[in-house]
This record gives sequence, structure tokens and C-alpha cells, in this order.
Amino acid sequence: MTRPLIKLIADRYELITRTVKALEERLKSFPDGRLVVEKHKGGTHFILIVKGQNKRYLSKNDSRLIEQLIQKEYISKALKKGKTEIQVLKRTLRSYPNMVVEDVFDSLPKYRMKYAKPIVLGDEQYAARWLAEPYKPKPFKKGAPVFYTLKGERVRSKSEVIIADRLYIKGIPYKYECPLKVGNEVIHPDFTILRMSDREIIYHEHCGKMSDQDYISDIPDRTNKYARRGIYQGDKLFYSFESNECPLNMKVLNESIENNYR
Repeated sequence: MTRPLIKLIADRYELITRTVKALEERLKSFPDGRLVVEKHKGGTHFILIVKGQNKRYLSKNDSRLIEQLIQKEYISKALKKGKTEIQVLKRTLRSYPNMVVEDVFDSLPKYRMKYAKPIVLGDEQYAARWLAEPYKPKPFKKGAPVFYTLKGERVRSKSEVIIADRLYIKGIPYKYECPLKVGNEVIHPDFTILRMSDREIIYHEHCGKMSDQDYISDIPDRTNKYARRGIYQGDKLFYSFESNECPLNMKVLNESIENNYR
């Protein structure tokens, strides 16, 4: 679990660093001075304070200036918080241990690992145990086309070969058409995926016949079945699509894997 957590912290550090630099540049474009707000006789009065100048009461005609000064103050506060967070993240990255409790078992010599019982499973052991759990996949109809993945498992289409092989090459643990009980019914998601960063089970459905109207009409019902299990699109349920006119988009698939499945 160390590596995904460190990556999250590092990604956050890069994001906030870029944001701070952008905010510093943006502040240069705002007018001088700051805004003071006074409440008087039920009204709100805006006052411009510029160092070395007399204060100036702003009118309705100065609405653009008021807007800029308020935005300037907001950005200044955000910039201050961003700089503070950068320092905290920097210290965290510098001091975070290279090895955490989950990694200790993996570091043992083979002869000790043989006899030791893991206290907390590391990522490799956790994924291996999950993958080793037996399940009965959906059977194939007689005469159905035959397609095999790099893992040697049979799938139903060339696109599913591509998806399966992408997951396999990228080290994403998955099961093909593993049964999932929804109420009194059992469905078979195309890909059941173990997301290692939080060890959540998520699902990928490939909709490969979007030119077929009968096929399309079943998708909402299937999505609703997932929802009844608390599995919602964009959270633990993800789709890929293709039609006769629009083949599987590899760029979108790769981005989905990188952004959602790790």
C-alpha cells in the first residue's frame, strides 16, 4: 500500500505546486490596493485602501473594481493555504518510510517467508489471494466465436481481448465474468476489478454493440441492477462503448484504467 499512497501524495504536491505558480502569476494582473467593507445604516459600503493614498469610497459604477479586489483577496488567501500545504506535503514525502507494515512480509528471506504468517497482506499477497478465489464464469453457447487473452482465458469478442490484455499488462487484477448476485438474480459483469489503491472491487462493462437497438435497450436495466447493489456509474461502475461506426477508443480506455483502476 506504500506505493499508491506515496503516489497520491506526490500527485497532490505537483498539483498544488502548479496551482500556486499559476495564482502568483494571476495576482500580478489585479489592481493595487485592498477592499474594506463597512456596514452603515443598513447599507454596505466598499472602501478602496491603497498604501500612500487616501481611502476612497466606491460606488455602483465601480462594480468591476470591487469584483477584482474581492477576487484578488480570495486568490491571496488560497495562495497562502496552498503554500502551507506544499510545505506539509514536502515534509511528508521526505519523511514517509520506504517500508510500511504491509511490506515487511515481502522483505523476508524465502526460508522465513515459508513459515511466517502475514499480519497484514501486502499488495501482491492480497491480489494473489483475491485472484485465487474460485468462481464459476458464465458459460459459452455452443458455436460461439472463440477468443483468448494473454492469460489464456476465453472471452466473447476481440474488444474484450484488448481490454483484458490491457488490464493484464498494466498489472490490474481482474476476473472475467465473475458472478455477482443482485437481489434474487445473478449477473456476470464483463470485468470485476480489484483496485489496489483502496482495495475496492469495481466493475467494467464493455458495450460493444451500440449499433444494435435491442442491445442498447438492455443497458439501462443492467445499470439499475448495479444501482440496487450500491454500485453506481463513475464510482464503482465504468463503461466502454463501441459501434459499427465507432470502434473501441484505446486512448479513452487507457485513460480510464490509469485514472480509475489503480
